Amino acid sequence: MGETTVNSLDDRTTPSSPIGADGRWAWLGARSPRRPRIWFELLLIALSYWVYSLIRNAVPEQKAEALRNADWIWRAEESLGLAFEHAVNHAVNSVTWLIVTMNYYYATLHFVVTIGVLVWLYRGHPGRYAAFRTVIFATTAVALVGYYLYPLAPPRLMENKDFIDTVLVHHTWGSMASGDLKHVSNQYAAMPSMHIGWSLWCGLTIFFLAKVPWARVLGLLYPAATLVVIVATANHFWLDAVGGVICLAFGFLVAYFWYGTWPHRLSKQVEPLTAVEPRASAPAKGAGVAADVRTDADHEERVGSGT
Repeated sequence: MGETTVNSLDDRTTPSSPIGADGRWAWLGARSPRRPRIWFELLLIALSYWVYSLIRNAVPEQKAEALRNADWIWRAEESLGLAFEHAVNHAVNSVTWLIVTMNYYYATLHFVVTIGVLVWLYRGHPGRYAAFRTVIFATTAVALVGYYLYPLAPPRLMENKDFIDTVLVHHTWGSMASGDLKHVSNQYAAMPSMHIGWSLWCGLTIFFLAKVPWARVLGLLYPAATLVVIVATANHFWLDAVGGVICLAFGFLVAYFWYGTWPHRLSKQVEPLTAVEPRASAPAKGAGVAADVRTDADHEERVGSGT
């Protein structure tokens, strides 16, 4: 038998999902991506970020517990011989232009690059846009659970550890984590790090979909640079980054089960539905032989009757 295809009114004609072919996860019913609508996407993203910020900042700060958890994280890293945040924080802070650049990087690129990648997906990969958007939405949603269950103070707020709050020292703007804006943001929502979760989402999306090698390399360098920034500015432990990676893995799994394949393996374009002509049914076994016998009998009858 040939390869079966599924015709979707939503978007396209595509080979059936391999998940459904052998019965695995068939009960989930893999979805096909719809053609994105700009007004709906803008509204959805704005509403989702508002809800995310509302929930994140509504989580009880629980300062005492957050500081205890920070001490535990610090001791765990020391036991692993990987408590390098303090050294990085002080070393980078000694180079003013570098730490100021990192402060602005932390405050801005988290949003600018993420929105830029979403726009690139919408315009250049509409067939994959919804799946990748599902990844980042699911990643962010599960992070909220982490903020609620595990309040964690960032290194800059730890007591008697001599971490430098680089935003306060260098009077840079834009960060919700320090300065005047800290009063409208939950200061004890460091685990998991969505700077890492979102930047790694951006990096992997670019790596999987970009055609030119240098763009793919930049995609991988972006989350690596973000890791350096969140540690140097004393906004996160490196273990917070591990939490962000775990959340992103969850997001990719949600998209995998929802669409029946990994987002980058979906069709680039959302093709319009085209009418498919029905195939001529194959003759039943033996039908051709019976037809030949009837034809020969008719011919002999006409010859015998002189017609």
